[in-house]
Amino acid sequence: MHKHPPTIGAVQTPLAHIAQRWTPSPEILRRAALSAVLMTVVIIITGGAVRLTGSGLGCDTWPKCTDDSLFATPEQGLHGAIEFGNRMLTYVLSAAVGWAIIAARAVKPRRRRLTRLAWAQFWIVLGNAVIGGITVWAGLNPWSVAGHFLLANALLTVATITWVRTGEGDAPPRPRVPRPVRKLSWAIVVVSAVLIALGTTVTGSGKHAGDSSDVPRMPWDWSAAAHVHAISAWVVCALAVAMWLVVRVVDAPDDIRARARDLLLVVLLQGALGYVQYFTGVPEILVGAHMFGSSLMWIAVLRLTLSLRERQSTAGSVTPPERADALTSA
Repeated sequence: MHKHPPTIGAVQTPLAHIAQRWTPSPEILRRAALSAVLMTVVIIITGGAVRLTGSGLGCDTWPKCTDDSLFATPEQGLHGAIEFGNRMLTYVLSAAVGWAIIAARAVKPRRRRLTRLAWAQFWIVLGNAVIGGITVWAGLNPWSVAGHFLLANALLTVATITWVRTGEGDAPPRPRVPRPVRKLSWAIVVVSAVLIALGTTVTGSGKHAGDSSDVPRMPWDWSAAAHVHAISAWVVCALAVAMWLVVRVVDAPDDIRARARDLLLVVLLQGALGYVQYFTGVPEILVGAHMFGSSLMWIAVLRLTLSLRERQSTAGSVTPPERADALTSA
């Protein structure tokens, strides 16, 4: 009797193998996405701590810490430990992003757009690690330092969008407020992005160069850069006040009002902190707090903008839980 030759089945990727055997609950999916958001904020703050403690060249090369050692050595002291610790946190961030990728891929029915968002975080982390290495090689060039920070905020953007999208379906977005309100939200997004970018010009020309040695600074007066930054902050504040009023005039849903309130509070606190640090000589602890506030403000901006539309479930997505619960419980 003739026997058919043995055949080899389709080879599965590790992610497909996991997805075939595990389905995360909506709560696990949201927590996985939120972990990436939280770790992104942590890596931004610890990156600021590296700079503010003068530890930017604590590890004087990359990817090793020294020419002869992958790890920080006792001779490098506290600066080496701080810089190396921040590098190690990148692996924790990668683990959080990896968890988000696995959870997004394993959810049933499959959500390809959500998975792509999660994978985008991985590529941004990888790219920013390379820019971080270039920054070390360049001796803390202020332009590469600024690019390193801005790409971290790009990661925060994608991570926040991913987190919000875990509580939604995959149907085309439908507006929840009139068009002028949505335009106002996009104005807030644009001006807030400019505000964050201008913040790098203040730091890049100021006294916190990231190292105790003579590090090049951006070629303009620090005080002038701070004033331009403050003007953009006032514009964001005015727009936030306008949004807080407008969503009440149009009788927007309660969760949108909450997002507008959160943004206004964060902007006011961030502005007050900015003025305090300016008039007290830019102490390191306040600069670090201001960086933390910057991350909170950007998350608030994104959450507000994304709350102005909704996505219902489709045949290719899970039915989301109650919208307010999904986006406010965390």
